[in-house]
Amino acid sequence: MSAKKILNKKSMDFLEKYLNNPSPTGYEWEGQKLWMDYIKPYVDTFITDTYGTAVGVINPDAKYKVVIEGHSDEISWYVNYITDNGLIYVIRNGGSDHQIAPSKWVDIHTKNGIVKGVFGWPAIHTRDSSKEESPKLDNIFIDIGAKDKAEVEKIGVHVGCVITYPDTFQILNKDKFVCRAIDNRVGGFMIAEVARLLKENKKTLPFGLYITNSVQEEIGLKGAEMITQRIKPNVAIITDVCHDTTTPMIEKKKQGHTEIGAGPVISYAPAVQNKLRERIIETAEASKIPFQRMAASRYTGTDTDAFAYSNGGVASALISLPLRYMHTTVETVHKDDVENVIRLIYETLLNIKEGETFSYFE
Repeated sequence: MSAKKILNKKSMDFLEKYLNNPSPTGYEWEGQKLWMDYIKPYVDTFITDTYGTAVGVINPDAKYKVVIEGHSDEISWYVNYITDNGLIYVIRNGGSDHQIAPSKWVDIHTKNGIVKGVFGWPAIHTRDSSKEESPKLDNIFIDIGAKDKAEVEKIGVHVGCVITYPDTFQILNKDKFVCRAIDNRVGGFMIAEVARLLKENKKTLPFGLYITNSVQEEIGLKGAEMITQRIKPNVAIITDVCHDTTTPMIEKKKQGHTEIGAGPVISYAPAVQNKLRERIIETAEASKIPFQRMAASRYTGTDTDAFAYSNGGVASALISLPLRYMHTTVETVHKDDVENVIRLIYETLLNIKEGETFSYFE
């Protein structure tokens, strides 16, 4: 496939709608329905499971199975405690950042629909500058404009309600995509675009392709753990986000050097099968797709780990999209990188043969 632009108006309309739709961990199904509706023309059938993972399948009868995967959930909060005067304290659902909370609007999801609220914070005039208190989990709170606990409950808010941020998709300086939850609904978007391109370019694969949009990654790779047992793949190519380390207050000696606009990031880690990774690198070089390298330690911290160590071992690799400001409401990626991750997954699939074991001993 040439280096021509991949994303079209339909793609962008779907990306915006998909990112804007809330899909907190454990509550992903409405986003999954949007995703399934988008890829329906490009797949033969679907698999779904009890907790909401969705898989579009091409060639479902093939014995040799290849997974391309992203995760669909976003970090969020739970209502944890309601005070007598109607203020709400929270706990995390995933790695939500307490430091960005003050003065943010929130959407509290109830049976009666969305209830709006704000993370309150004491005015600068009232704080003692000699001992400023930083936002912490035990001092951030939500105000929904209720006078007491009874009014909060009458509105429909109760302990266990999930809370998301309402921030929506925007484009910064023509080619940077900005939104909450780019981590990692952009992964689901990119694998959907791979399915679209295979269909539009009339490519016939010699294996079954399982386009997998997993749930519950943000709380420990749980959706991937479940669905890999169902699919039992031979190969898994995972896509997630990684850090752009060129912005302030990030130590490159610890985090390495990766940046937006410089291409997909290919990981080195024990869970990454070396022969499969080298196939991806060879594909990138042959197709003139720019790429970066990243070293992980014991774990990649992504669904790669869940697939790799399942079913007696699955040849797995990770292609990451560099992102700025992870787990904030202004996560930022470069359009060129999005297109190049799609291109790299697509071209790699065309370079995998049915029955390959990627064994080190053959």
